[in-house]
Amino acid sequence: MVSTDQSDRRHAALASEPRRRALALLAGSVAPLDVAAVAAALGLHITTARFHLEHLEAAGLVERRIARAGQRGRPHVLFSAVAAPVPVEDAQQQLTQALAAVIGEDADGGRARSVRAGERWSAQYAAVADGTSADVPPADAPATDLVPPLLRVLTEIGFEPELRADESVIALTACPFRAEARANPDVVCSVHLGLMKGVARSLGRDGEGIRLEPFVQPQLCLVHLPTTLAS
Repeated sequence: MVSTDQSDRRHAALASEPRRRALALLAGSVAPLDVAAVAAALGLHITTARFHLEHLEAAGLVERRIARAGQRGRPHVLFSAVAAPVPVEDAQQQLTQALAAVIGEDADGGRARSVRAGERWSAQYAAVADGTSADVPPADAPATDLVPPLLRVLTEIGFEPELRADESVIALTACPFRAEARANPDVVCSVHLGLMKGVARSLGRDGEGIRLEPFVQPQLCLVHLPTTLAS
């Protein structure tokens, strides 16, 4: 039987889109893969790939083995998926869609309540936002005030954010909730907007000027930051 703590760790691990991709890659591989192979396949820095693999290992979703092959020096570490990982993604997606559909029946399409929900959700990422979480990988963000915390939180959730050159726009190149967002954009995208506003508020900034522009391209959303927040 899976313990409650282990189940929580698995849910937390699978909440990250890069970790779901890493797990899918290992599950579909005929042989164990090392960190470099996972990083190359997913387009990640090797340090970031190692971070995600260790998170999956701690959740009991992947396992490592040492391939020494008679060589001296540092052992070669290989990762593989644990057989039959817990199938939570489909159930999570169905629950999210059901909740979004009900909230979307509000007069404003559910936007106000969804923003408030996102602001509450942001509290779960307080340690990530301020950089004190042990699970936060090194960030290469410019040392501006609000941008690095937002990038850390959005990366942790799986949005794969990219800061544009003028540092006032963050491109979200992935979305772990894309199917739900397409079905109920007023609700799901408003939750994400509320999340970012909550991060700003936790840092003592007014997040009301943050604007989310969803689906400017099929796989791209843009976050617009007021100049007073982005610097």
